[in-house]
Amino acid sequence: MVHLWVRSESRPNERRVGITPEGVGTLIAQGFRVTVEDSPHRILPTRDYTAAGTEIAPEGSWPDAPADAIIYGLKELPETGTPLPHRHIMFGHAYKGQPAGLELLRRFRAGGGQLYDLEYLTGPDGRRLAAFGYWAGFAGAAVSLKAWAAQKRGGICGPVSTFASQTVMCDAIRAEIDATGLPRPRAIVIGALGRVGSGASDLLTRMGVAVTKWDMAETAGGGRYPQILMHDLFINCILAQPGAPVFIDQDALSPARILSVIGDVACDPTSEFNPIKVYDRVTDWAQPALRVADPPLDVMAIDNLPSLLPLESSVDFAGQILPVLATLDRIDQDAWGRAEALFQDHLARL
Repeated sequence: MVHLWVRSESRPNERRVGITPEGVGTLIAQGFRVTVEDSPHRILPTRDYTAAGTEIAPEGSWPDAPADAIIYGLKELPETGTPLPHRHIMFGHAYKGQPAGLELLRRFRAGGGQLYDLEYLTGPDGRRLAAFGYWAGFAGAAVSLKAWAAQKRGGICGPVSTFASQTVMCDAIRAEIDATGLPRPRAIVIGALGRVGSGASDLLTRMGVAVTKWDMAETAGGGRYPQILMHDLFINCILAQPGAPVFIDQDALSPARILSVIGDVACDPTSEFNPIKVYDRVTDWAQPALRVADPPLDVMAIDNLPSLLPLESSVDFAGQILPVLATLDRIDQDAWGRAEALFQDHLARL
């Protein structure tokens, strides 16, 4: 019997969850055993999981889960340095040379556990089977517009927090940019044809912002991209990966630029493949923007953007991933088998 253990997220401001109570009920009906940790901050309350028939465990108790349990979460584990003996499903951020990712792999090696990275759960064609991308782009464009409005008031973007819904978010951002009394800025979205880019473009269009949409065809030639500098906002939706072009580097910080806000939705500043070479650390909810040049150029690089819309993003992602979770009884095959092989490959490189 598959035993899926849904852990509580430990990261501050993280209210998302990767499975709904309805999804839990589906797995239980299929013969799975499901344990869900209690959580005071999860967007979907524990009582709904109880009603679905799941077992409830104390918050943060996953290290003591049975050895055969598969631990399922979204964001990173607490950085305790302890060995990891279980099989874990999560976004590991461990395969692009990130220092924290290397330490995570060492913990798996020490404990004998395995990582099934959600970013690399793919079909035979290599396409991801589930992603938060749309809502990352949507929220990232919203915070980038908030940063632009703050600049026009002579400041820098203030703290952000969870929005009850996308409608509430749109109303709040629209009010901020309306209050500047200025014409709408112009934006360029790179990666516009993907999920992330679609979300960013949709938010910008709803705010009345003119959007230049670029994807692989427009960036295939490599080299410098002066067109980016002629827009007020640049939203990067291209993941850091080998062969990715550099869109912005230190040479692009000339005072002659129009560009004043970079929304690096795909933020991966510690990766050598990072296509935005003007900053070196992520931003957060307390300080969403980092000023990297004058005249003002601010970078928004929050790495858990979908958490700003925890309900919509959780329900969307959970619906995408449920059919994949339902195949955990064949964890050595298909998407799970490919994810394990990738993990073993990176483990061998340590």
